[in-house]
Amino acid sequence: MIARSATAEMPVPHPRETTVLFGHSEAERTLLNAYRGGRIPHAWLIGGAPGIGKATLAYRMARFVLAHGDPSMSDVQSAETLKLDSMHPVARRIAADTHGGLLTLERTPNEKGVMRTVISVEQTRETIAFFGSTATGDGWRVCIVDTVDELNPNAANALLKVLEEPPHRSLFFLISNAPARVLATMQSRCRKLMLRPLAADDVIRAAAEAAQIAPDDTSLQEIAYATEGSVARALALLGGGALKLHQRTTALLNSLPQIDPGELHALGDAISGSDRASLGAFVDSVDRWIGERLHTSDANADLPRLARLAEVWEKINNAARETETYNLERKPLVFSVFGLLAEATR
Repeated sequence: MIARSATAEMPVPHPRETTVLFGHSEAERTLLNAYRGGRIPHAWLIGGAPGIGKATLAYRMARFVLAHGDPSMSDVQSAETLKLDSMHPVARRIAADTHGGLLTLERTPNEKGVMRTVISVEQTRETIAFFGSTATGDGWRVCIVDTVDELNPNAANALLKVLEEPPHRSLFFLISNAPARVLATMQSRCRKLMLRPLAADDVIRAAAEAAQIAPDDTSLQEIAYATEGSVARALALLGGGALKLHQRTTALLNSLPQIDPGELHALGDAISGSDRASLGAFVDSVDRWIGERLHTSDANADLPRLARLAEVWEKINNAARETETYNLERKPLVFSVFGLLAEATR
Protein backbone atom coordinates (compact mmCIF):
# COMPACT_ATOMS: atom_id res chain seq x y z
CA MET A 1 0.00 0.00 0.00
CA ILE A 2 1.28 3.46 -0.86
CA ALA A 3 0.72 5.68 2.15
CA ARG A 4 0.68 9.45 2.64
CA SER A 5 0.76 10.23 -1.05
CA ALA A 6 0.35 13.91 -1.82
CA THR A 7 0.56 16.54 -4.48
CA ALA A 8 1.92 20.05 -4.20
CA GLU A 9 -1.68 21.22 -4.14
CA MET A 10 -2.86 18.95 -1.33
CA PRO A 11 -0.04 17.97 1.07
CA VAL A 12 -0.82 15.52 3.84
CA PRO A 13 0.11 17.09 7.21
CA HIS A 14 2.61 15.10 9.23
CA PRO A 15 1.03 13.55 12.35
CA ARG A 16 3.38 15.56 14.55
CA GLU A 17 1.66 18.70 13.24
CA THR A 18 -1.88 17.37 13.67
CA THR A 19 -3.36 18.26 17.06
CA VAL A 20 -6.99 17.35 16.31
CA LEU A 21 -8.13 13.72 16.49
CA PHE A 22 -11.35 12.54 14.84
CA GLY A 23 -12.84 9.23 15.88
CA HIS A 24 -10.89 6.78 18.06
CA SER A 25 -12.29 8.28 21.27
CA GLU A 26 -12.33 4.84 22.90
CA ALA A 27 -8.65 4.27 22.09
CA GLU A 28 -7.84 7.75 23.40
CA ARG A 29 -9.59 6.99 26.69
CA THR A 30 -7.64 3.74 26.95
CA LEU A 31 -4.33 5.60 26.77
CA LEU A 32 -5.46 8.38 29.10
CA ASN A 33 -6.79 5.97 31.74
CA ALA A 34 -3.63 3.86 31.59
CA TYR A 35 -1.46 6.94 32.10
CA ARG A 36 -3.33 8.51 34.98
CA GLY A 37 -3.59 5.11 36.65
CA GLY A 38 0.15 5.34 37.27
CA ARG A 39 1.02 1.94 35.78
CA ILE A 40 1.02 2.56 32.03
CA PRO A 41 2.60 -0.22 29.90
CA HIS A 42 5.94 0.92 28.51
CA ALA A 43 5.20 -0.21 24.94
CA TRP A 44 2.08 -0.01 22.77
CA LEU A 45 1.44 -1.60 19.38
CA ILE A 46 -1.08 0.63 17.60
CA GLY A 47 -2.45 -1.23 14.59
CA GLY A 48 -4.94 -0.64 11.82
CA ALA A 49 -5.34 0.28 8.17
CA PRO A 50 -3.09 2.99 6.64
CA GLY A 51 -4.14 6.61 7.01
CA ILE A 52 -6.76 6.25 9.75
CA GLY A 53 -4.97 8.21 12.49
CA LYS A 54 -2.66 5.73 14.27
CA ALA A 55 0.37 8.02 14.26
CA THR A 56 -1.84 11.05 15.01
CA LEU A 57 -2.99 9.28 18.17
CA ALA A 58 0.58 8.37 19.14
CA TYR A 59 1.80 11.95 18.76
CA ARG A 60 -1.25 13.18 20.68
CA MET A 61 -0.30 10.91 23.58
CA ALA A 62 3.36 11.94 23.37
CA ARG A 63 2.41 15.63 23.62
CA PHE A 64 0.18 14.99 26.61
CA VAL A 65 2.77 12.97 28.54
CA LEU A 66 5.64 15.36 27.81
CA ALA A 67 3.48 18.31 28.87
CA HIS A 68 2.04 16.60 31.96
CA GLY A 69 4.89 14.52 33.35
CA ASP A 70 3.23 13.66 36.66
CA PRO A 71 0.16 11.45 36.10
CA SER A 72 -1.09 12.11 39.65
CA MET A 73 -1.52 15.86 39.07
CA SER A 74 -5.03 17.27 39.02
CA ASP A 75 -4.87 18.44 35.39
CA VAL A 76 -4.19 14.84 34.32
CA GLN A 77 -6.74 13.29 36.67
CA SER A 78 -9.46 15.67 35.49
CA ALA A 79 -8.61 15.50 31.78
CA GLU A 80 -11.31 14.13 29.49
CA THR A 81 -9.08 13.80 26.42
CA LEU A 82 -5.41 13.96 25.47
CA LYS A 83 -5.87 17.35 23.84
CA LEU A 84 -3.05 19.86 24.18
CA ASP A 85 -3.33 23.36 22.79
CA SER A 86 -1.35 23.76 19.56
CA MET A 87 0.36 26.85 21.02
CA HIS A 88 1.62 24.99 24.09
CA PRO A 89 5.45 24.97 24.12
CA VAL A 90 5.57 21.17 24.02
CA ALA A 91 3.17 21.03 21.06
CA ARG A 92 5.20 23.65 19.20
CA ARG A 93 8.51 21.86 19.78
CA ILE A 94 7.07 18.52 18.69
CA ALA A 95 5.59 20.09 15.56
CA ALA A 96 9.04 21.50 14.78
CA ASP A 97 10.64 18.11 15.54
CA THR A 98 12.91 19.68 18.17
CA HIS A 99 11.63 18.22 21.44
CA GLY A 100 14.43 16.47 23.32
CA GLY A 101 12.05 14.02 24.97
CA LEU A 102 10.72 12.55 21.72
CA LEU A 103 12.49 10.28 19.23
CA THR A 104 10.80 9.28 15.98
CA LEU A 105 11.96 6.37 13.84
CA GLU A 106 10.65 6.57 10.29
CA ARG A 107 11.95 6.17 6.76
CA THR A 108 14.25 8.95 5.65
CA PRO A 109 15.79 10.02 2.32
CA ASN A 110 19.20 8.60 1.42
CA GLU A 111 22.18 10.70 0.35
CA LYS A 112 20.64 11.05 -3.13
CA GLY A 113 17.36 12.35 -1.75
CA VAL A 114 15.46 9.12 -2.54
CA MET A 115 13.20 7.79 0.21
CA ARG A 116 14.59 4.61 1.74
CA THR A 117 12.38 1.52 1.63
CA VAL A 118 13.17 0.52 5.24
CA ILE A 119 14.13 1.93 8.63
CA SER A 120 17.79 1.03 9.08
CA VAL A 121 19.54 -0.55 12.03
CA GLU A 122 21.67 2.62 12.36
CA GLN A 123 18.50 4.65 12.94
CA THR A 124 17.16 2.15 15.45
CA ARG A 125 20.40 2.20 17.43
CA GLU A 126 19.66 5.85 18.11
CA THR A 127 17.19 4.59 20.72
CA ILE A 128 20.08 3.32 22.84
CA ALA A 129 21.74 6.73 22.98
CA PHE A 130 18.35 8.45 23.33
CA PHE A 131 17.24 6.43 26.35
CA GLY A 132 20.72 6.58 27.83
CA SER A 133 20.71 10.38 27.86
CA THR A 134 19.35 12.65 30.57
CA ALA A 135 15.58 12.95 30.30
CA THR A 136 13.90 16.31 29.88
CA GLY A 137 11.06 17.88 31.85
CA ASP A 138 9.54 15.42 34.31
CA GLY A 139 11.72 12.58 33.10
CA TRP A 140 9.63 10.94 30.36
CA ARG A 141 11.16 9.88 27.07
CA VAL A 142 8.92 8.77 24.21
CA CYS A 143 9.81 6.86 21.04
CA ILE A 144 7.40 6.61 18.09
CA VAL A 145 8.17 4.03 15.38
CA ASP A 146 6.22 4.88 12.23
CA THR A 147 5.96 2.19 11.03
CA VAL A 148 7.34 -0.93 12.68
CA ASP A 149 6.47 -2.78 9.43
CA GLU A 150 9.33 -0.91 7.73
CA LEU A 151 12.08 -1.98 10.13
CA ASN A 152 14.62 -4.20 8.42
CA PRO A 153 15.41 -7.45 10.32
CA ASN A 154 18.49 -6.07 12.06
CA ALA A 155 16.63 -2.90 13.02
CA ALA A 156 13.76 -4.94 14.45
CA ASN A 157 16.17 -6.98 16.56
CA ALA A 158 17.91 -3.84 17.81
CA LEU A 159 14.58 -2.33 18.87
CA LEU A 160 13.53 -5.60 20.50
CA LYS A 161 16.57 -5.48 22.79
CA VAL A 162 15.51 -2.05 24.06
CA LEU A 163 11.91 -3.23 24.54
CA GLU A 164 13.10 -6.24 26.53
CA GLU A 165 14.86 -3.99 29.07
CA PRO A 166 12.83 -0.76 28.97
CA PRO A 167 14.43 2.28 30.61
CA HIS A 168 12.63 3.91 33.51
CA ARG A 169 9.83 6.33 32.52
CA SER A 170 9.98 5.37 28.86
CA LEU A 171 7.14 4.97 26.38
CA PHE A 172 7.20 3.29 22.98
CA PHE A 173 4.47 3.59 20.37
CA LEU A 174 4.91 1.12 17.52
CA ILE A 175 2.68 1.98 14.57
CA SER A 176 1.72 -0.91 12.28
CA ASN A 177 -0.44 -1.28 9.18
CA ALA A 178 -0.21 -5.07 9.52
CA PRO A 179 0.05 -5.82 13.27
CA ALA A 180 -0.39 -9.59 12.82
CA ARG A 181 2.91 -9.66 10.91
CA VAL A 182 4.92 -7.93 13.63
CA LEU A 183 7.48 -10.21 15.30
CA ALA A 184 5.75 -12.35 17.92
CA THR A 185 8.50 -11.52 20.42
CA MET A 186 7.86 -7.82 19.84
CA GLN A 187 4.08 -8.22 20.09
CA SER A 188 4.48 -10.00 23.43
CA ARG A 189 6.18 -6.93 24.92
CA CYS A 190 3.48 -4.50 23.85
CA ARG A 191 -0.04 -3.62 24.89
CA LYS A 192 -2.08 -3.89 21.69
CA LEU A 193 -4.40 -1.09 20.66
CA MET A 194 -6.22 -1.79 17.41
CA LEU A 195 -7.95 1.08 15.58
CA ARG A 196 -10.90 0.69 13.24
CA PRO A 197 -11.27 2.60 9.96
CA LEU A 198 -12.94 5.96 10.51
CA ALA A 199 -16.63 6.46 9.80
CA ALA A 200 -17.35 8.52 6.67
CA ASP A 201 -18.43 11.52 8.78
CA ASP A 202 -15.11 11.48 10.66
CA VAL A 203 -13.18 11.22 7.38
CA ILE A 204 -15.06 14.27 6.09
CA ARG A 205 -14.35 16.31 9.22
CA ALA A 206 -10.69 15.28 9.43
CA ALA A 207 -9.98 15.87 5.74
CA ALA A 208 -11.80 19.21 5.81
CA GLU A 209 -9.72 20.28 8.81
CA ALA A 210 -6.45 19.27 7.13
CA ALA A 211 -7.36 20.77 3.74
CA GLN A 212 -8.96 23.88 5.21
CA ILE A 213 -12.17 23.44 3.22
CA ALA A 214 -15.84 23.30 4.18
CA PRO A 215 -17.05 19.86 5.35
CA ASP A 216 -20.03 20.13 3.00
CA ASP A 217 -17.79 20.39 -0.08
CA THR A 218 -19.38 18.06 -2.67
CA SER A 219 -16.04 16.53 -3.74
CA LEU A 220 -15.20 15.68 -0.14
CA GLN A 221 -18.59 14.05 0.39
CA GLU A 222 -18.00 11.73 -2.58
CA ILE A 223 -14.42 10.98 -1.62
CA ALA A 224 -15.23 10.06 1.99
CA TYR A 225 -17.24 7.04 0.93
CA ALA A 226 -14.50 5.79 -1.41
CA THR A 227 -11.57 5.75 1.01
CA GLU A 228 -12.49 3.02 3.54
CA GLY A 229 -12.00 5.25 6.55
CA SER A 230 -8.60 6.63 5.55
CA VAL A 231 -8.01 10.37 5.85
CA ALA A 232 -4.69 10.08 4.00
CA ARG A 233 -6.48 8.55 1.01
CA ALA A 234 -9.14 11.23 1.11
CA LEU A 235 -6.52 13.99 1.05
CA ALA A 236 -4.68 12.27 -1.80
CA LEU A 237 -7.90 12.11 -3.83
CA LEU A 238 -8.57 15.78 -3.16
CA GLY A 239 -5.28 16.76 -4.76
CA GLY A 240 -5.23 17.51 -8.50
CA GLY A 241 -7.13 15.08 -10.72
CA ALA A 242 -6.86 12.11 -8.38
CA LEU A 243 -10.62 11.88 -7.86
CA LYS A 244 -11.27 11.65 -11.61
CA LEU A 245 -8.52 9.05 -11.88
CA HIS A 246 -10.17 7.03 -9.11
CA GLN A 247 -13.50 7.19 -10.94
CA ARG A 248 -11.91 6.14 -14.24
CA THR A 249 -10.08 3.23 -12.58
CA THR A 250 -13.23 2.03 -10.83
CA ALA A 251 -15.22 2.13 -14.06
CA LEU A 252 -12.64 -0.07 -15.80
CA LEU A 253 -12.52 -2.46 -12.85
CA ASN A 254 -16.29 -2.83 -12.90
CA SER A 255 -16.14 -3.93 -16.55
CA LEU A 256 -13.83 -6.88 -15.83
CA PRO A 257 -13.14 -9.44 -17.17
CA GLN A 258 -13.80 -7.36 -20.29
CA ILE A 259 -11.26 -4.59 -20.98
CA ASP A 260 -11.62 -1.61 -23.28
CA PRO A 261 -8.10 -1.22 -24.81
CA GLY A 262 -8.63 2.48 -25.54
CA GLU A 263 -9.71 3.25 -21.97
CA LEU A 264 -6.84 1.17 -20.61
CA HIS A 265 -4.29 3.14 -22.65
CA ALA A 266 -5.90 6.41 -21.53
CA LEU A 267 -5.71 5.33 -17.88
CA GLY A 268 -2.05 4.35 -18.28
CA ASP A 269 -1.28 7.75 -19.78
CA ALA A 270 -3.12 9.51 -16.95
CA ILE A 271 -1.06 7.71 -14.31
CA SER A 272 2.29 8.19 -16.06
CA GLY A 273 4.52 10.99 -14.83
CA SER A 274 6.02 12.00 -11.50
CA ASP A 275 2.84 12.61 -9.51
CA ARG A 276 2.82 10.18 -6.55
CA ALA A 277 -0.83 10.96 -5.82
CA SER A 278 -1.95 9.50 -9.15
CA LEU A 279 -0.17 6.21 -8.47
CA GLY A 280 -1.56 6.15 -4.94
CA ALA A 281 -5.10 6.82 -6.17
CA PHE A 282 -4.80 4.02 -8.73
CA VAL A 283 -3.50 1.45 -6.23
CA ASP A 284 -6.04 2.49 -3.59
CA SER A 285 -8.87 2.09 -6.12
CA VAL A 286 -7.67 -1.39 -7.04
CA ASP A 287 -7.20 -2.37 -3.38
CA ARG A 288 -10.69 -1.20 -2.49
CA TRP A 289 -12.27 -3.01 -5.46
CA ILE A 290 -10.54 -6.32 -4.66
CA GLY A 291 -11.21 -5.99 -0.94
CA GLU A 292 -14.93 -5.48 -1.51
CA ARG A 293 -15.12 -8.68 -3.57
CA LEU A 294 -13.16 -10.73 -1.07
CA HIS A 295 -15.37 -9.58 1.80
CA THR A 296 -18.75 -9.84 0.10
CA SER A 297 -18.31 -13.06 -1.87
CA ASP A 298 -19.55 -16.43 -0.70
CA ALA A 299 -16.29 -18.18 0.12
CA ASN A 300 -17.82 -21.66 0.04
CA ALA A 301 -19.38 -21.07 -3.36
CA ASP A 302 -16.25 -19.85 -5.16
CA LEU A 303 -13.20 -20.60 -3.04
CA PRO A 304 -10.76 -21.15 -5.97
CA ARG A 305 -11.63 -17.81 -7.57
CA LEU A 306 -11.26 -15.97 -4.25
CA ALA A 307 -7.89 -17.64 -3.69
CA ARG A 308 -6.73 -16.47 -7.12
CA LEU A 309 -7.96 -12.96 -6.40
CA ALA A 310 -6.13 -12.83 -3.05
CA GLU A 311 -2.92 -14.03 -4.71
CA VAL A 312 -3.24 -11.40 -7.42
CA TRP A 313 -3.86 -8.73 -4.77
CA GLU A 314 -0.50 -9.46 -3.15
CA LYS A 315 1.29 -9.43 -6.53
CA ILE A 316 -0.27 -6.07 -7.39
CA ASN A 317 0.80 -4.43 -4.14
CA ASN A 318 4.34 -5.78 -4.49
CA ALA A 319 4.53 -4.47 -8.06
CA ALA A 320 3.18 -1.07 -6.96
CA ARG A 321 5.77 -0.78 -4.19
CA GLU A 322 8.56 -1.58 -6.64
CA THR A 323 7.19 0.95 -9.13
CA GLU A 324 7.15 3.67 -6.47
CA THR A 325 10.49 2.74 -4.87
CA TYR A 326 12.46 2.53 -8.12
CA ASN A 327 10.47 5.17 -10.00
CA LEU A 328 9.52 2.72 -12.76
CA GLU A 329 7.19 3.44 -15.67
CA ARG A 330 3.57 3.40 -14.49
CA LYS A 331 1.82 2.42 -17.75
CA PRO A 332 3.22 -1.15 -17.76
CA LEU A 333 1.99 -1.50 -14.18
CA VAL A 334 -1.55 -0.54 -15.25
CA PHE A 335 -1.54 -3.11 -18.06
CA SER A 336 -0.12 -5.78 -15.74
CA VAL A 337 -2.73 -5.09 -13.05
CA PHE A 338 -5.67 -5.36 -15.42
CA GLY A 339 -4.20 -8.42 -17.12
CA LEU A 340 -3.90 -10.21 -13.78
CA LEU A 341 -7.36 -9.19 -12.65
CA ALA A 342 -9.00 -10.14 -15.96
CA GLU A 343 -7.49 -13.61 -15.67
CA ALA A 344 -8.48 -13.96 -11.99
CA THR A 345 -12.10 -12.89 -12.56
CA ARG A 346 -12.90 -15.14 -15.52
